[in-house]
Amino acid sequence: MYAVIDIETTGGKYNEEGITEIAIYKFDGLKVIDQFISLVNPEKAIQPFVVNLTGINNDMLRNAPKFYEIAKRVVEITQDCVLVAHNAKFDYRILRTEFKRLGFDFERKSLCTVELSKKLIPGQDSYSLGKLVRALGIPLSDRHRASGDAQATVKLFKMLLAKDLEKNILKDAVKIAPKRQIDTRLVYILEDLPGITGVYYFHNKEGEIIYIGKSRNIKKRVTQHFTNEQHKSRQMQKEVSSVSFEATGNELAALLKENQEIKYNKPKYNRALKKNIFSHALYHSTDENGYIELKIGRAGNKNSITTFSSLKRAKNVLEMWVEKYELCRKLCNLENTNGNCFNYTIKKCHGACIHEEPAEAYNKRVRALIDQHSYQNQHMLVIDRGREIDEKSALLVEDGEFKGIGYFNLNHQINNIEIIRSIITPMKNDRDAQHIIQSYLRRNSRLKIVQLDPLTK
Repeated sequence: MYAVIDIETTGGKYNEEGITEIAIYKFDGLKVIDQFISLVNPEKAIQPFVVNLTGINNDMLRNAPKFYEIAKRVVEITQDCVLVAHNAKFDYRILRTEFKRLGFDFERKSLCTVELSKKLIPGQDSYSLGKLVRALGIPLSDRHRASGDAQATVKLFKMLLAKDLEKNILKDAVKIAPKRQIDTRLVYILEDLPGITGVYYFHNKEGEIIYIGKSRNIKKRVTQHFTNEQHKSRQMQKEVSSVSFEATGNELAALLKENQEIKYNKPKYNRALKKNIFSHALYHSTDENGYIELKIGRAGNKNSITTFSSLKRAKNVLEMWVEKYELCRKLCNLENTNGNCFNYTIKKCHGACIHEEPAEAYNKRVRALIDQHSYQNQHMLVIDRGREIDEKSALLVEDGEFKGIGYFNLNHQINNIEIIRSIITPMKNDRDAQHIIQSYLRRNSRLKIVQLDPLTK
């Protein structure tokens, strides 16, 4: 659990500043579940340059509560949380100073989104909150006011969580989470899990990830793990101390994230995905008469059109495409004959098998199939559901290479290639990822695909 905080102060000498405004958003990694926002009477004058910067003046604070009047609420909303702030050293110091004046030792673990951004989003021109979120396409209102800056920090932190491939942020948060009694811990864990699409992580008592999975309903899937009587499940039940999760909004993002993070983190109970998850692929070549032939073969050649999880699946899909694109079964190597194919007999083939249909006309339909189901040399965004109602996900492919997935709220963000590249969490373009994407696109033909101009590279 996180407490995303922003504080405005009077300015002045080091450790003599007073708080003028505070905003705290309690964030569970997916959504804000509690918030506290208040002006604060610092009982001292505000520096003139601060008034110009924030718009907060002494008159506005005359009837505001003093810090001791809100201190209990600050303690409660930050209890068992990691403090998150943009330049956390400043906000944490100010809070500790205020509590020290009250004789209270305020201690929380803290995370700085400036430092995290430098590590996870390198190469930015500036890491000041205003310039950074503008470069990433994150909306920011009421700049230099606690609530506006804290809301922008929540959105930035959400992006950083997605980009944290090593899951160090999650692991650290798990370590400080309050531990449950051993006999009831599984029940308590399930109570906190949502029924959403995403990736979930089983942690042991040291916070290390021991299992990674994905589901369209995380709570339901983890319940199955906790009630399964198989040996592997019983071993995990003994070791698991907590479960964290990351919402993805759609199954494609969950599949890709699971594929990458199992290979990256190598959890002890994940045996799947150590080998490629596809076995067969569809290839094309041109025969001596100029007709494009399609053929199913073992996966591995880089020049495949698309891949399949089994030979049976490959044949079923190719049969469906033969009918859809009115192709010749003989030229698709689904039928071995010296004469015409069976489909020609029943008027479903135009005669390419006996050179009755010109190669140019036949090949035009084959190329339509290839263009539809291969993203080789493609420059595109695949738009899908986001993690929230007002959000969309964007999967980026450039030069036929899968780059990663990001999330956006505003349509103008997908019209700027630099913003797209900034919000994208880089992911490995391995063959499993290619198979996952192509398989998903086959099953979800209504997905919105935005073609990008290759000149914007």
